[in-house]
Amino acid sequence: MTPATERPAPVRRDARRNRELLLAAARKAFAAQGLDAPLDEIARRAGVGNATLYRHFPTRAALIDAVFQDSLQGTVDAGEAARGAADAWTGLAEYLEAVFTVLATDRGANDLMTTAIEGVTSLDAVHAHNHGTIALLMDRAQRDGTMRADVTVEDLLLSLATLGRAVPSLAAAGPPHAWRRQLSLFLDALRAGTRPATPLPAPALTAQDLEAVLHDLGPHRGS
Repeated sequence: MTPATERPAPVRRDARRNRELLLAAARKAFAAQGLDAPLDEIARRAGVGNATLYRHFPTRAALIDAVFQDSLQGTVDAGEAARGAADAWTGLAEYLEAVFTVLATDRGANDLMTTAIEGVTSLDAVHAHNHGTIALLMDRAQRDGTMRADVTVEDLLLSLATLGRAVPSLAAAGPPHAWRRQLSLFLDALRAGTRPATPLPAPALTAQDLEAVLHDLGPHRGS
């Protein structure tokens, strides 16, 4: 092998190192600031220029995709455990507590789980699994008579997304575990009681309605 053919190897090592530095910097920035964290700040923290960042990640969505493609596996695992719970209501409550624990500690993960973001393809499976877990547990709980029967999956997902958006602020500025109180109140409102439930006003959201609302809640940066 000639020296000329050996020369590209350090470049490849430098490229891998720069990618790892960018991912580490982005992970910290997204966790602290959410998915709207400035990309130039991420490049600066990684010790590289903006051109290097865009060479590795041409769009913000590409960077988000790379940062979070493996880190939400715990949510999927919690969903699998909940699906196997003997009691549907207990399974749902424990699953939501596990999800909200993540939402309280990582603003980037909060953005991902509570909004719809175009172009982050690795998250499609996570969102689909979350939807399937909620739908399965709701169906069982409603058939068991432990959840009010007029609530739809879209009702629950939108309400959870709305409450979830407040969780980082509750964790940062509220009393200890303030978000747990709000989640408990929310769950209590879903329970089937001995008194007739108040009829729900307005028609239920469709899946398409929910997607449009969540997308509107999400980050709207052009990069």
